[in-house]
Amino acid sequence: MNVSDEFLKDLIKPRSDIFMEMEQYAKENHVPIMQLVGMESLLQLLSLQKPTSILELGTAIGYSSMRMATKLTEVTIVTVERDEQKAELAKSYIERANLQNRIQVIIGDALEISQEHLANQTFDAIFIDAAKGQYKNFFEKYAPLLNDGGVIYCDNLLLNGLSELPMSEVPRRKRTMVRNQHQFMEWLINHPDYDTAFLPVGDGMLVSIKR
Repeated sequence: MNVSDEFLKDLIKPRSDIFMEMEQYAKENHVPIMQLVGMESLLQLLSLQKPTSILELGTAIGYSSMRMATKLTEVTIVTVERDEQKAELAKSYIERANLQNRIQVIIGDALEISQEHLANQTFDAIFIDAAKGQYKNFFEKYAPLLNDGGVIYCDNLLLNGLSELPMSEVPRRKRTMVRNQHQFMEWLINHPDYDTAFLPVGDGMLVSIKR
């Protein structure tokens, strides 16, 4: 049964003023933040998991990390963003929400920063929402920082519909990204160390529980 996004959105509780402002800013400035239905699904999964520490790859303007910190009042979050302008805007939103003591923004390329940048921390959950063609590299680099029984959440697996198209219909400039994402999904679903499921929510999410 197909259910429209508009119907699902009508079932979502209103967000606070700052989140509505951020959603509007992202829409007007073409900033890719997590789709609303996917965001709500992630928050529900995190509420069940109850992590106390989260690593996020791909801060953008701070929307997801702030939503997670607001939902999980005991959690601390480290979030990595390579775009300095977006990262600084995220910091300003985080400070406005008085979440600066629980959300740390690191500016840098997630594939280049060292573990020392993360103060050699480990995490109960890792949320990957960064460069779409690099998910396998992100996973392999940061999975060792996941605590036993932890969960890795990967967003944007449908690539706004591109993943479902025959490769001949995918724009040439995006084919490598789509191939990489297909290969990553197949690799992760068959990974012996993780119990992984694909959830058709938002733009598609993979949820991988460390065995």
